[in-house]
Amino acid sequence: MPYYDNSINQNLPELVNYFKAGILDDDKNIGHCILFWGADISSQCALALEIARLLNCKESGEENCDCLNCRWVREQTHPAVKIYTRLDYKEVSEATSDDETGSGGKKNINVAQARGIISELSITSDYHRVYIFCDRDEDGNLLPLNKINFPEVTSNALLKTFEEPPQNTTFVFLTNDKSDVISTVVSRAQSFFVPSVNNNIQDSDLVENFMNDYWNIERNNVLEFENDLLQLVDENGIVEVFEQMQNYMFSIMKSNFDNKVLFHRLLRDIEYVEVAKRQATLTPPMNDATICENLAFKMILG
Repeated sequence: MPYYDNSINQNLPELVNYFKAGILDDDKNIGHCILFWGADISSQCALALEIARLLNCKESGEENCDCLNCRWVREQTHPAVKIYTRLDYKEVSEATSDDETGSGGKKNINVAQARGIISELSITSDYHRVYIFCDRDEDGNLLPLNKINFPEVTSNALLKTFEEPPQNTTFVFLTNDKSDVISTVVSRAQSFFVPSVNNNIQDSDLVENFMNDYWNIERNNVLEFENDLLQLVDENGIVEVFEQMQNYMFSIMKSNFDNKVLFHRLLRDIEYVEVAKRQATLTPPMNDATICENLAFKMILG
């Protein structure tokens, strides 16, 4: 099943451009451990593969580049770009206590696979190696990492490698929520919320006045911001308001790409809103006023 999707450049231009700028920097200024989270695992994987293409491109990194490395990544045949799941690399057969099987087959990425990765990385490579960790089912559908398919014993076996990888090596983790991956891995990774492109409606009319230059709001005005947010929620529904807030922040990112401080502030706040949106859809849901209060204080006070 093909996981590379060139439309990621049009669907998530803010994130693609962010990584492209870091990769094309003389020092390749991106983290060696990256964690993507959100509901859309396919978009996360497509973004990870586009990063892998940019890291290995021998030309200028243009979207339509036809160099050998770019073709290999698009075809998912690049020797240094690998998607690791519990169902791949079955040649690793060493029995371990964490490698239990059931009716659905192999349950997790096991310690034997971790040792295989470490051994593989001991051999030098002319390419930039990108290892993408996620899960999939027998039909090839991508699934998120969690503490069952990527257990603590496996994560711990790779921690030193994640912390001090060989040169030209990048690890990418795909999951629904940062809490689904053990904290020692999260602490070593740059985390990015990746929105679903399937629901990527860019409307932000409801919140534009409310959100205008919100990053310049004085700390002592946080209660006013909170009250305005709660009023919008009462009038329009909490999920709709939160989605439009995220759309607004993504639109600002597009026009402020060179403002790194603001760009990172917006990335952070998009994550805050996503957490709040999940709180609103719990069963039973949290109180709207509590959610809005927590979100307002995080966004304005940091």
